[in-house]
Amino acid sequence: MRVLVSMSGGVDSTVAAKLLIDQGHEVEGITFWFWSYPSAPDYGGMTKCCSLDSAALAAAELGIPQRTIDASDLFYERVLRDYVARYSRGETPNPCGNCNRHLRFGLALQYARENGLDRVATGHHVRLLRDEAGRVHLLRGIDRNKDQTYFLYGLRQADLAHLLFPVGGLTKDEVFAIARESNLHAASLPESQDLCFAVNGRTDFLFPQGVIHPGPILDTDDNRLGTHNGLVHYTIGQRRGLGISSAAPLYVIGLDAQRNAVIVGQEKDLYSRGLIASEASFTQGEPPRDGARIQVKIRYRSPAVPGTFHLISEDRFSVFFDTPQRAISPGQIAALYDGEELLGGGIILKGQVLQSDTSRSE
Repeated sequence: MRVLVSMSGGVDSTVAAKLLIDQGHEVEGITFWFWSYPSAPDYGGMTKCCSLDSAALAAAELGIPQRTIDASDLFYERVLRDYVARYSRGETPNPCGNCNRHLRFGLALQYARENGLDRVATGHHVRLLRDEAGRVHLLRGIDRNKDQTYFLYGLRQADLAHLLFPVGGLTKDEVFAIARESNLHAASLPESQDLCFAVNGRTDFLFPQGVIHPGPILDTDDNRLGTHNGLVHYTIGQRRGLGISSAAPLYVIGLDAQRNAVIVGQEKDLYSRGLIASEASFTQGEPPRDGARIQVKIRYRSPAVPGTFHLISEDRFSVFFDTPQRAISPGQIAALYDGEELLGGGIILKGQVLQSDTSRSE
């Protein structure tokens, strides 16, 4: 097959390309550059998840053609503006899931179609299973510490049918071993889990002047306990850095954008019996049956926990947990699973203290 590999310059995408070459496929590389948007800092051709120089070097080492496409305008419109808007509404957005769903895969698949390539491959640690009926199932990567299905909840059958994930059946150590044995430069590159467009851990520069400003820190009775330095700097469950004293530990339990207020409470106030999510997407094109038993991840590093699924509308669902979950954060992804298989997911609207199955009527 002719395969287009989305290359960041990192070890996973580089090894993915090598494995495909070893299998006899005709491989080309493509690198998307997203970071020339209005008022962008000078990234110098390298961010936390992409390096133009490293991607070009990896392609040269492998002896394959590679090109770079500047998609900064789309990235700014579809990812960064959404990131700012969600923070301004008091949410904690997940731009990686948004980028994968609306840009990274879509652009690569479009390029492949327009240029006569058969498949698109990436270095994501996920696996595909094609059943006898021709349906494609998206499974967790073998390396549980690197599994990235959480970020790919937006992929559907039309996408999955044309995708390959060559490193999903390998551990990260095995990927590095292949890179070292092949004398690939990517084997020497460090990994980073930081937000790709953050500069020194901060994203303040994305926000219009005056959007980030101080406001009150309130308890659950609306008593003012202190002053915060901008909602963007806080997230649900945060304890440190509040600058307030209390007889009992206090945590951020809510962000009230209308009042520009950080709401704090006790540990017990962080727990929810369920969640409601919007912008739903399902890998099989249809949701689980109403009342289905599933597992859900409410953040990337959290384990999937059991619960009951209810469909609210075409693009909205709720999950009622078997046991209360801590620090449900609006704006984060709720990824749905059936064991190894990713079923889809959505963006968390809110956590719910639910009684029985009231989620169905929310």
